[in-house]
Amino acid sequence: MKNEEEGLVMLKDKFVSQWGVMGTQWGINRTMAQIHALLMTSPEAMTTDEVMEELSISRGNAHTNLKELVNWGLLRIVTRKGERKEYFEAELDVWEIFRRIVRERKKREIDPALDLLEGCLADSQGMKSAGGRAFNEQMKSLEEFVRFVSKMSDRVAGMPHGKAMQLAMKLFG
Repeated sequence: MKNEEEGLVMLKDKFVSQWGVMGTQWGINRTMAQIHALLMTSPEAMTTDEVMEELSISRGNAHTNLKELVNWGLLRIVTRKGERKEYFEAELDVWEIFRRIVRERKKREIDPALDLLEGCLADSQGMKSAGGRAFNEQMKSLEEFVRFVSKMSDRVAGMPHGKAMQLAMKLFG
């Protein structure tokens, strides 16, 4: 039994470490991804102190990233009767995790890009020079594409798991 426990600890450490590396490729910081991975694989809700100890990170780093994960909707704060400490637990439903990440990334990345493109499109609308017209056409093409991506992310994030899987099978199966 002890060998299995040691093996599990090693596997969890490997997962947490690699999830952190992957997180940086998805546009979030390594520590935030590692905290998320740690709590996804923890059988019990954890305190800030436990997260700090497990990942060897500072209180400020742990606190900032835990709050950000709560803001994303990937963690919940759990209180226990008679205790002042906050405990954190992760959303475990993989589809719900995906939906929340899509919504948050859309809000942080796609929506600002769309705002920028709409502004550039509007400001270049009446330009008569060849360069101005070319710029306006490029902004129009980019705006149409980003608007399409925005609508698709809204639709996918709003789909129930079963419908999304059916769509994926049609598209990629």
